[in-house]
Formats: sequence, C-alpha cells, structure tokens
Amino acid sequence: MVGPLLRSLWSTTTRKTSSYSSINYLKPQLFGRVFSTASASAAAPSAAALGGVVDPSQLRNVAVIAHVDHGKTTLMDRLLRQCGADIPHERALDSISLERERGITIASKVTSISWMDNEFNMVDTPGHADFGGEVERVVGMVEGAVLVVDAGEGPLAQTKFVLAKALKYGLRPILLLNKVDRPAVTEERCNEVESLVFDLFANLGATEEQLEFPVLYASAKEGWASSTYTKCPSDDAKNMSELLDAITRHVPPPTASLDAPFQMLVSMMEKDNYIGRILTGRISTGILRLGDKVHGIRSSDSGVVKIEEGKVVKLMKKKGTSVASVESAGAGDIVSMAGLASPAIGHTISTVEVMTALPTVELDPPTISMTFGVNDSPLAGRDGTHLTGGKIGDRLMAEAETNLAINVIPGMSDSYEVQGRGELQLGILIENMRREGFELSVSPPKVMYKIGKGEKLEPIEDVTIEVNEEHVGLVMEALSHRRGEITDMGPVPGNVGRTRLCLTCPSRGLVGYRSVFSSVTRGTGFMHRAFLTYEKYRGPLGNVRKGVLVSMGYGTITAHALMSLEARGTLFVTPGMETYDGMIVGEHSRDTDLDINPVRTKELTNVRAACKDDNVKLTPPRLMTLEEAIGYVASDELIEVTPKAIRLRKRYLDVGKRKIMSKRPKE
Repeated sequence: MVGPLLRSLWSTTTRKTSSYSSINYLKPQLFGRVFSTASASAAAPSAAALGGVVDPSQLRNVAVIAHVDHGKTTLMDRLLRQCGADIPHERALDSISLERERGITIASKVTSISWMDNEFNMVDTPGHADFGGEVERVVGMVEGAVLVVDAGEGPLAQTKFVLAKALKYGLRPILLLNKVDRPAVTEERCNEVESLVFDLFANLGATEEQLEFPVLYASAKEGWASSTYTKCPSDDAKNMSELLDAITRHVPPPTASLDAPFQMLVSMMEKDNYIGRILTGRISTGILRLGDKVHGIRSSDSGVVKIEEGKVVKLMKKKGTSVASVESAGAGDIVSMAGLASPAIGHTISTVEVMTALPTVELDPPTISMTFGVNDSPLAGRDGTHLTGGKIGDRLMAEAETNLAINVIPGMSDSYEVQGRGELQLGILIENMRREGFELSVSPPKVMYKIGKGEKLEPIEDVTIEVNEEHVGLVMEALSHRRGEITDMGPVPGNVGRTRLCLTCPSRGLVGYRSVFSSVTRGTGFMHRAFLTYEKYRGPLGNVRKGVLVSMGYGTITAHALMSLEARGTLFVTPGMETYDGMIVGEHSRDTDLDINPVRTKELTNVRAACKDDNVKLTPPRLMTLEEAIGYVASDELIEVTPKAIRLRKRYLDVGKRKIMSKRPKE
C-alpha cells in the first residue's frame, strides 16, 4: 500500500505547485517526509537511515533514445502521468519555445519519477542527427536505454546512430515497438522489425547480455504498453505498468559507493539570473549535502587543474515537471547544484580532498562550419539591438560552453568560425540569436575535410528516403548530381506504391537538398540522415543551383519594376520591401547571375492611363525560411539575419568588385 500512498501524495503535491518557476522550488521538508514514509517498508535501507539519500539499489537511470518522430517525448508524457505527475500540456518536457513551435526535441532533459519503491531518473533525448551531441553527453549518466522504434517504419538512420552510442557505453537496452495501433501494423510486421533491430544490434557489436533485450509493444499516444502483441488491450491494462516493471527488472541499479568521497561529472549546464550557474550530472561516488565545500577540477596535459572552490548553495532534483530543493543526494542519483561559477560540461565536481578527475565523454567531431560576422549591409542597425562583433562573440562563446557539439574559433575582423553537426543545429543557434535581438551576417556552410594517408577525406552521411514511385526518378537524378551512391532500394512494407532508398552521400551534397526534396515530392516524401564516416573525396558536385537576380538599385521595390522582371526567374521579394545594391532578389532562370533594377518607378506623363499600378497582378514570391536560406546560398554569397528580416546578398556588394573576384581561381 506504500507505493499507491506515495503516488497519491506526489500527485497532490505536484498539482498544488504546478505554477512553478525556475526559482520557486518546492519546500525540501515536504519531500523529506514523503520519501521517508514511502521507503519505510522497503527491504533496502530507509532514506531516513541514509540521511534522506536514496539507496543506489532503488535507483534506475534510463535514457529514452529513438529516431526523430518515433514517439520519445509522447512516451515520457505518459510515464510521468502514470506516476502521478501533473502534465500541463502535451509534450511537457519540450520546454524551449522553438521545440514547441517545430515539434522536435532540441536539448536533452532529465526528470525523475517514482514507481513502487524505486526511483527512475529518465532522460529524454533528441532524435535529429544534428543534435547527436546531446545524446552522446548523457549516455554516460545512465545504465539502461529504452529504444523506441516506429513499428511501421522500422529502424532508420538515426536509430543506428543512437543505438551505437548506447551499446558502446554498455547500456542495457529495452526495445519498445511504438505505434502498433496503426491499421498498417500487423504482428508479422512487428516480428520483421524485431528481426531488423536484432540484426542492427549484431552488426553494431552488441554483447550477449545486450542481445537478450526484452520487447514491448506500445501506443504512446493511447498511453499503454504490453509485453505481448495486441492492438487494443483490456481497460485495466491500458497503462504503462509493464514498461515500468520491465525497467525495474532489466536495467541494473548503479554500482556506486556512498562511503567514498563525493565526485560528480558535469553533463548539463544552465544559467539562472538569481543563483548563477546550475550544474547537472550523475553523482559517481559519495554523498553531496547542502553547504558542503566542493571544488571543480579538470584534466589537462600537465595533470589535474583546479578551476574553482566554493560551497553548495542550492541542491535540486527534477520531480516530474517540477523542480524540488533537496538537502542531500547520494551516489548514482542525477542532481543539479549551484554555488560554482566557473566549471562547465565535462569538468569534475568533488570534495576538496579529491584531486582525481573523472573521464569525460568522447564526442564525434563537427562536420560543417559557418562564419558569423557583423552585419555590414546598407540596412544594418535598423532592427537589432546587439550589433557589434564583441557582443556576437560573447554570445557564441556562451553557447559553446553549454553545447559541447559546437566549437567557436575567433577569426579576422570580428568574425567567428562556428563548427557543428549540420545546418539544422546551426540554424537553431542563428534563430535563437535573432530572437534575442542580434544582427549578423552568416556565410554558407562549409564541409570540414580531413587528410588521411595522403588523401583528402570528407564526411559521408547515411541517408534513408521514402517516396512515391512516380518521384523515384527525380530524386535519384538529383542525388546523382550530389555524388550520392545507392546501397539498397525496395518497396516499403505495408505501403503500396511507396519505395525506400538507402544511400550514402557527402555532407556537402545534402546541404540545401531538403527544401528541394520537399518540392520535388510535393511534401509526400520522408528523408532521414545521420553521420556515417569519413571517406575519400568523391569529386566536385554537378549543377545543383541556377544563377541569381541581383539588385543594382537602392530603395523601395516597386510593383511596376517586378512586373517586367517576373519572366527572368523566381522572385524572393514583394513590392514595398527595401533593397540595396548587391542584394539577391530572385533566382535566375539560367545558370548565370543577372543584375536588375527592382526599384524602377513608372515615369509620370500628362497622358491619362486607363490602368493603374494597383491593377498589377504578380506571382506570389518564394519567401525563404532561415533553413532554406542556409542551404541555398553559394560560396560568394551571405545571409543577412536581423530580428525582422532574412535577406540574401552577395559577399561583395559592388558589381565591379564582384567581376574582379569572379575571375580569381576558386579554392
């Protein structure tokens, strides 16, 4: 009866404090009473006997990993609700505004739930390959992983990527086949997907223990999981109990000593305006109490370096969708602490007597880079508040501290080279900066090459594409220009008239292809990609883009001018927009650039005309999003980003300078 009592108390507590903020934490005395009551009958030592610390044998640290859109965050919602947490809205863990707008997970989130006499620390991870660094840095905090696979789609490119990371760190996996309630999913299809996942495990070098993974069938949307295949379980079984019980049985508790000195590796970091830097990680050994003296250390070539010494002023733990202050936490638990201003992700926090740094997580290298600089266009300074190179640099350095997958290298004349995993990841960074009031100019993405055994190597990505049969030819033709090589092709099981293509393609060939792919397939195609390896350079790309229409006038664009320019190509602007010399206003219908005058006005005469400018009917322009602009610009072009506008422009605004630079040999 203790388990239901705990869940009842926790549900009541959470509902009363649903309007929490990052500072208004729950009172620690309340949680002390709840947890001491709950664990009184447990076989393990009570929380009271351990000074309010949860015994490691009662802990389970689990990451939820999957390909994008296979249902991780929805599954987390159902688990939180099952354990009594109050869910204010769907996808409750997607707390960043861009996550809610785009329906994707960008950053890893940690929360804890109580089930029976155990406490689960659950980590929700992103599914996009561009945010793979978020997965890599949290797998070291957990012992098990719930691998969520769409029963209809099966394992895809990112499934392989996240599973490889989980197996490398020795995590015990649980396979959850999600979305089995769909009409197209049959028991035969589930068996087929299970076999594909088993083959994937074997190919990735899983151990005998890892190959003996349990399989569950679920519908996260409907809120149930089952150990046997079913489309609609009975009413009393429509819950997540079987998944929670499977985690208890199959995921081992952390092997940690409470008696050893305190040590913790920082895996996440955030800033708070009131209490400063908040460091989150899993306690490796010992017990951390409020008010303890600790210091931050890191490994260097010359040995262990002490960063800062301080006192724990705040100790917190995420409980459901709320944050609770706690007095102490023990080995194996995942907690957040405040009190140190300098340590960052990858550093070790320990008692002042310990001078041994914990091993850090190895991250995959970045594959593309972009140059961020000051906006120097004629329209600069009209929209933004942060305009100088120093402010841009400070913001980028702060981002690199909290996101290890991004590297920032200062360049010449207030410019900064930002290295990352993909254009989506860097696009999210640019979007956040423009919402904060920054104005900047951004160069097109450049692939980061390597030299190995005297050969030029480039990053190759594993691409999975699903399209209707009538679009296969167009897609294959476009990818052949981008140096893609087909590795497998066949029909999609359960979908008549659909074809699945598996191929490898250079990262530079895929830059900007997603918007082209959506247009070619009329929005009916799916494309998933993940970094594979570095291979020998495949040669220059074919013709992947036409020329552009470049403005040679400064002022307001007129409908009269655009009416005569429509035949020249596709326009990116509307009448009333501001333009300047060197700004790109459209795509030329041919392969060369064309200088045009979009600000030409109608000459006044004393002849009365029957038609007026109001009657001009123009084709709707192609207005580019930030991601489309990043993939569209060529090497001699830049993106001008302001809080209110995204413009494309030539690197050199003067037409004479452009002609001189075009005659120089390209790199």
